[in-house]
Amino acid sequence: MFDVEHALGMYAASFCTLPAEGIYDRESLAPLMSVIESCHIYLIGFVPRITLVGAHQNNDELHIEFEVLGASHTISSKLLEGLELKNEEGNYYLEDVSGGRYWPDANDLSQHLSSKTGMIDFSVKYIGQAYGQDGSRNALDRLLKHETLQRISLLGVPEGHRLTLLLLSIQPKNQLFTIFNPFAKSKDEDGVRIRSGLDKLFNTSEAERTTLYEASLIRYFCPQYNKEFKDSFPSTNLKVLSDCYEKDLSAVVAEICIDDLPFRLKSEVVEPKHRHIAKHDLHKSEDRRVFFGL
Repeated sequence: MFDVEHALGMYAASFCTLPAEGIYDRESLAPLMSVIESCHIYLIGFVPRITLVGAHQNNDELHIEFEVLGASHTISSKLLEGLELKNEEGNYYLEDVSGGRYWPDANDLSQHLSSKTGMIDFSVKYIGQAYGQDGSRNALDRLLKHETLQRISLLGVPEGHRLTLLLLSIQPKNQLFTIFNPFAKSKDEDGVRIRSGLDKLFNTSEAERTTLYEASLIRYFCPQYNKEFKDSFPSTNLKVLSDCYEKDLSAVVAEICIDDLPFRLKSEVVEPKHRHIAKHDLHKSEDRRVFFGL
């Protein structure tokens, strides 16, 4: 319909993942707080429990055996020169010639297992946000007194799984996708549509972006325990979308495309994938679906 169409884009820039019970362990969380403080989006879900079975060294190769949902899997990797595997009553570590101790990062191990087995999936059960006044609240603040998290925990976690949290930090600046269509019915002769898009790009607040991102993910994953936004997003009746409709944007896009996530994300309606792009047209007419109609 128009020769200039815009879509507002949002994406997760960083993340933190931890077992649900970990939110009460302030000492263990201390090294993660620099990331957690910027995380205003959280996902609650189930992840298969990864159990360390054992490890052994064969010359310069390290072999670590895990059990996932009753199946055994081994990850093998080359060791740097001078590293030697040690075992103290079932506690494995790598020691260098100076006595320093090391062990592979848990997220890295989970990522390797996910790629190798296709079994490490985060089943999304609830999505929420915490923002507060001018971003004063983060996801952890909200989760410490979260009724739905407690309810999911009390209703029971599937056997072989662990109740897990994924905290997301949205990119600090907005992005705008723009299409210029020379064959459109209506021409932007005075530049109004271009200016509207730029105004939305530079004047969407962090609070508004957080809510749009949350709503987009809820509509996309349709988690079991969410109620709001599952069937009502997008809609002209939603306050959070009023400015998008006022500036006549065509769509909103929310992405989770983080290479080092230790699992794939899925839900009852979304198949497990490492990358997810939630795309929502704001208009029903076919001639406005320029971004995703193809």
